[in-house]
Amino acid sequence: MSSSTAATAAARPEDEFLGVGPSFGYGFQHVLTMYGGIIAPPLIVGGAAGLSPDDQALLVACCLFVGGLATVLQSLGVKFFGSRLPLVQGTSFAGVATMTAIVNGGGGIQAVFGAVMASAAIGFLVAPFFARIIRFFPPVVTGVVITTIGLSLFPVAAQWAMGGAAVAAKGDEHTIFTNVCLGGATLLIIMLLSKVRSAVVSRLSILLGIVLGTVLAVVLGMADFSRVGDGALFAFPQPFAFGPPTFHPAAIVSMTIVVLVILTETTADIIAVGEIVDTPVDRRRIADGLRADMGASFISPVFNGFTQSAFAQNVGLVAITGVRSRFVVTAGGVIMLVLGLLPVLGRVVAAVPVPVLGGAGIVLFGTVAASGIRTLGKVKYTGTPNLIIVATSIGIGMLPIAAPKIYAGFPAWFETIFHSGISSAAVAAVLLNILFNEITLGNPPEGSGSVFTEAPPRYVPLEALEHLQSHLQEGDTVRDGKLVDSEGNEVPAITAAGEIVPAAIDPEHPENPGGAKEH
Repeated sequence: MSSSTAATAAARPEDEFLGVGPSFGYGFQHVLTMYGGIIAPPLIVGGAAGLSPDDQALLVACCLFVGGLATVLQSLGVKFFGSRLPLVQGTSFAGVATMTAIVNGGGGIQAVFGAVMASAAIGFLVAPFFARIIRFFPPVVTGVVITTIGLSLFPVAAQWAMGGAAVAAKGDEHTIFTNVCLGGATLLIIMLLSKVRSAVVSRLSILLGIVLGTVLAVVLGMADFSRVGDGALFAFPQPFAFGPPTFHPAAIVSMTIVVLVILTETTADIIAVGEIVDTPVDRRRIADGLRADMGASFISPVFNGFTQSAFAQNVGLVAITGVRSRFVVTAGGVIMLVLGLLPVLGRVVAAVPVPVLGGAGIVLFGTVAASGIRTLGKVKYTGTPNLIIVATSIGIGMLPIAAPKIYAGFPAWFETIFHSGISSAAVAAVLLNILFNEITLGNPPEGSGSVFTEAPPRYVPLEALEHLQSHLQEGDTVRDGKLVDSEGNEVPAITAAGEIVPAAIDPEHPENPGGAKEH
């Protein structure tokens, strides 16, 4: 690597190292954010397989261990593996329904492990193809996907705030009311901590909010840490603890469809976190990230784990904290490894009340959606069909969220893909972008007056005009972004320090002559 290339690489925002202490502090915040999501799939699949509570606890520990390995590989990276972005990996929710169906079909959990290994190998082979579709992910597509990621996670936050799936299904109004109040209190604590002038406190507001929310739950008698000491203190995941994997063609086909969905979602997450971190993401980087995804998924069943994918909720944490260092996520992966080796620590984290996580989830998932909206703000709408692409794609993405059983009567492969609002929106946005922007034949001409090609009229803030009025003279105009008088002479600007600078007009802030050159 040349010195110039090395300097460019070192200048990337994600390559900043914050120190061991801050890295593990922020990394622990990542672990808390995704802990509930990473332990749910093994509990669901283990329950469907009829495993004992001890075996289910083993599955949870194994998934934490494998998730830690995958996170370290994805964020730290080695040659050909890892996007080297702050992406947290964990057991994917996308395969839960399919794995449950495999278990219920008589194959047992060994058939699940076999299907995961075989489908991950197929996904590994097709990963480079997915890296070549980056040209089909312009802002109109990425903005839709990022927005949908955030919006699709709100049902999770709502369920957490209510106390979890079991409490929500039971419908006890008093319990739900109490839980939602606890979640709201946690949210309020996070908001107040975000206002603190200390940068460290503000950036750790999510973690501190969860800790203080848990303390409040203990005071109210809504948290139970009595079983933290039960069970082994140390346990290394035993390879193939449930027996060797078995390979069933039907199970492999169904899990391959799931893997294609995971590849789509991980591609979207890589692009999304690249937007948030403000770092370039090219085909090579996407391919390396997908290879890490599939490589970890292939090894996962050896240690009794399932398919791995990037966690969208942690993308929101990167956005809201502004901590863009990938080494923070690497530290989080190490913490997950420790949790997988020390079940007692995992039981401590598991004792955090679900409503507390729900309160934190509201701001986390909302931040993801806001990041997508900001990306959509970069899209040109006037004279283009981008408005209908955005409107239709988000609408399609919201359908399975608003009505989870909308595709119940469709073929299994279709339901697997479109049951996820994220993959639904991604597929719709990519296809519509190709239809309208790549294949321009048949598009209405610019200026035709189509409702889908018109944008809202442009306005200038009244305050901006009032601010400039006292400085402008008759005949002053703006040419090529510069202020000129009636005779065509450029009018310079003067800073507070007395420095003469060109009076360039910042189009985003017309009230600010001098634009970025203001001191």
